[in-house]
Amino acid sequence: MIRASKSGYSREIKNKIDAKYDEEIAQQSLTWIQETINESMVNGELPAIDMNLDGSQQNVHKELKDGYILARLGHVLNEKIVPFNKLKGQTLVFKQMELIALFLEAVKSVGVKEMEVFQTVDLYEKQNLHQVILTIQALGRKASSLGLTGFGPKESAVNKREFSEEQLREGQSIISLQYGTNKGANQAGMNFGKNRSILD
Repeated sequence: MIRASKSGYSREIKNKIDAKYDEEIAQQSLTWIQETINESMVNGELPAIDMNLDGSQQNVHKELKDGYILARLGHVLNEKIVPFNKLKGQTLVFKQMELIALFLEAVKSVGVKEMEVFQTVDLYEKQNLHQVILTIQALGRKASSLGLTGFGPKESAVNKREFSEEQLREGQSIISLQYGTNKGANQAGMNFGKNRSILD
């Protein structure tokens, strides 16, 4: 199926999305995918992945579009969602899109936020490859907590704090500076309306 090229406002939006795309980060993402899959292989049941690691949009689209590599990565993340019997190269469009969708389910299952996850058409129809790379980056940040080699900046950890009853009571007696201050407040010099004058 060939889509008509975008024009007008749609073209403008697509140009803005494309302008955000970073080839260097895309290259790092492809490298991380390849290394993660190859490090996690068991008993040589499947061949090692050997990808073209060029970060251009054309290459990222070519390498990931059929869903096979992403399905292999999804199997590493959650083999219940992407079982071994799904790890086959597919030629039918709906089967390729199914592999991408399975990968996305596996990504969500390990805690990547919905807002960081791309849509199948973003990749398959090359609508928003910037978002595809953002998803892989988000997954890379989460990887170390899954026992995998991480990629990109480390994800922040929860810093939960516990306060005693006494500390909570002390906090209630302090007036925050956000509320301002009432020190030195009076009505001196305030004048509303005209002064009342009594005439004889």
